[in-house]
Amino acid sequence: MDQSVGTLREDALRRLATMLDNSTCGWRQLAHVMSEDPKFRYSESEMTNYSLQVLSAVGSPSRTLLARLADQSCTLNFLLWGLKKIDHQEALQYLSYIVSGQIQITQQPQSQQAQIGGKVMLSCKASGPSGLCYQWFQGKKEIVDGTSPELVISPVNSSNQGYYICRVSHGDSCMFSQWAHVRCAESSPGCPSSIFQGSVSGLSITVQPHSQVLTEGDTLFLECRAVANPPAQYEWYHNSEPVPQHKTHSVKIPCVTTAQRGQYKCKVFNMYHEVWSEAAVVTIGPISITDAAWVEVDTRSPDKSSRESEMFPAQKWKSPCPSARKFYATDKVALLIGNMNYMHHGQLRAPIADVHELTNLLRQMDFKVVSLLDLNWQEMHSAVTEFLLLLDKGVYGLLYFAGHGYENFGNSFMVPIDAPASYTSEHCLCVQNILTRMQERETGLNVFLLDMCRKRNPHDDVLVQPALLKVTANIVFGYATCADAEAYEVKKEDVSNGIFINFLKQRVCEDEKVTVMLDRVGEDMGRCRITHGRQALELRSNLSERRCLTDLIQTAQCSASYSARNLQWTVAHVLPKSQTLQFDCGVVVQLGFAAEFSNVMVIYTRILEKPSNVVSCSAQLTDFPVDVEIDLKKSNQETLLDAGCLLLIPETPPAEAHSRYTRIFGLQRLKKELVFTVCLYYTYSNLDEEILEKLSVTAGKPLVSKLNLCEPRPSSSCIESFNVTECSLYTSGGLDAWSFHLQSDRGGESSARGPQETECDDMFDAP
Repeated sequence: MDQSVGTLREDALRRLATMLDNSTCGWRQLAHVMSEDPKFRYSESEMTNYSLQVLSAVGSPSRTLLARLADQSCTLNFLLWGLKKIDHQEALQYLSYIVSGQIQITQQPQSQQAQIGGKVMLSCKASGPSGLCYQWFQGKKEIVDGTSPELVISPVNSSNQGYYICRVSHGDSCMFSQWAHVRCAESSPGCPSSIFQGSVSGLSITVQPHSQVLTEGDTLFLECRAVANPPAQYEWYHNSEPVPQHKTHSVKIPCVTTAQRGQYKCKVFNMYHEVWSEAAVVTIGPISITDAAWVEVDTRSPDKSSRESEMFPAQKWKSPCPSARKFYATDKVALLIGNMNYMHHGQLRAPIADVHELTNLLRQMDFKVVSLLDLNWQEMHSAVTEFLLLLDKGVYGLLYFAGHGYENFGNSFMVPIDAPASYTSEHCLCVQNILTRMQERETGLNVFLLDMCRKRNPHDDVLVQPALLKVTANIVFGYATCADAEAYEVKKEDVSNGIFINFLKQRVCEDEKVTVMLDRVGEDMGRCRITHGRQALELRSNLSERRCLTDLIQTAQCSASYSARNLQWTVAHVLPKSQTLQFDCGVVVQLGFAAEFSNVMVIYTRILEKPSNVVSCSAQLTDFPVDVEIDLKKSNQETLLDAGCLLLIPETPPAEAHSRYTRIFGLQRLKKELVFTVCLYYTYSNLDEEILEKLSVTAGKPLVSKLNLCEPRPSSSCIESFNVTECSLYTSGGLDAWSFHLQSDRGGESSARGPQETECDDMFDAP
């Protein structure tokens, strides 16, 4: 079924959207399963925009999603598959009924060659609602008696030569067949008119199926065409076994697997003759190395070869075509750290936007992401330990750090926010040590993206010697700047990306080998006038396979560890449930929670109901634990922007909703449950005095606070078990394009404290 979603009538789309506008089995779940095809993957900001349609009186997230699927030429067949995958029986039955009422041509008329005085039969068959009407045309001329699925021309004369087409209709709906060309030839003496001139069999194959090399997930298309009189019929065979579902001149199998590899042949026949097509061999990767052919190769002298052949056998692998290889991850996890508010060093602006941007992009590629802001030494160590627990054999692990840093003797060091003024390696985290620990987990791909300076630290003369690395050929380092150079960010008052992420975000979701993608980022930076000569990406890699960040996840052989990782990751993303508070005066207040990062949360209060004799009221939050950080000047604000939340900016509720926002950060330091007070201030219509009511609220340990990152970690640990009742992931809109000036580096401070702050007044030209 090749019809697009766009072929559905508007009333059918509206009814289908009504069925999908629910939270348990609706448009979100459908969008998730449809994302198995990269063409239909949607960003977090797009999903947020869909959900915000409910704020409109006639808005519908499902209708918006269906419109987007129609724009992307999504087929009805794929939509039916998605509905079946989420087990939405009502929508599945309705769409199946709609589809069954559409016209689908199952047998097309075939071009034919006939003798003068002979007979030609053209056939067009279609499926759909009962009572289909057929009408044949020769060119633009309607054939009066051509109102059946078969058009018989007998006897054939020269006026019958030309192109024929059939129109299949039902009510206002109609569909045309493909054109069929009828050619006429004079009869030769002694040759019967019922077969072709010059053809012994009376049936000739004009298009043969071709051998192909595919990868799993590709679409297989084989075609065999013939001219015959009467018209030819087709039967396909796979490895000598008939394929009953394919009875036409072509075979189209989307999303092939290795089960479809082998030999295909087509039997072409009519009531008089039968012909077999040539064999087409279909190769589908990935191909196991153990299945490959190994051939010994030796170019050395015979005596040297005989002495060393047992120690160093020289073998050559006959590898399949590169397009036949496809790599998979057993899971994909990422740890993103952005340090800005340093206690003894220059403050940074861009990490908050950089971590947020990269978080949304990685989630589009099915990464489990933990995003953290402003971590001290202990918290960074604990976060890395938790990150390592998420890794396992075949997992893709990605670590991104934005903040101050330095590089000594080839080792890179990430600086925590509590590092002293003259810090050394003992106050920082060595990236190469983390890599060694990652290799112990037998990861499939290790990617490090370091958005920091790489100037030498004059205070640190200790030569750190990490453990020896294994030869794994799966390591990629992407440095935002070259060795002994600075990394820049943006001199701008509002939130904007740093130099590295501004270029990376345009490439990171490309379906390319990681090193190829980063090379293109470096080329983009090199073409930019303002970064040329100041900052250049450096890539270090020993990656020997074509592994991409977009590779799909296969978990069949590691379901237990995959479930454990899911649980551990979910623990770090559990938000408190929304609560409704009933005050004695009759006012009802709603409490809601949203995650900006894994350790930053926004709480909003909204007045749902108030008695008619209450003329004004507002709910404010206070008495938070001393462990978490709150800017009192920006708490209980009417907008998210006023609350200091520069990234989580969905459409705010209307003014009559009386909403207030409070931003809480540093949740990783919360040692006990989050307990705070809701203060309700209100005034009665017959009183001028303002009245105060208080209610205490317990919100448990939200987000990353449940992992207790402030506590030291043992040398080895295992994934603990948690009872997770709810998991809520934050989605947000994207950031505006930025116009800015270059500002200070992401390193230490010069002379006694590292490199000096650097500024440039050139305007930046976005790539």
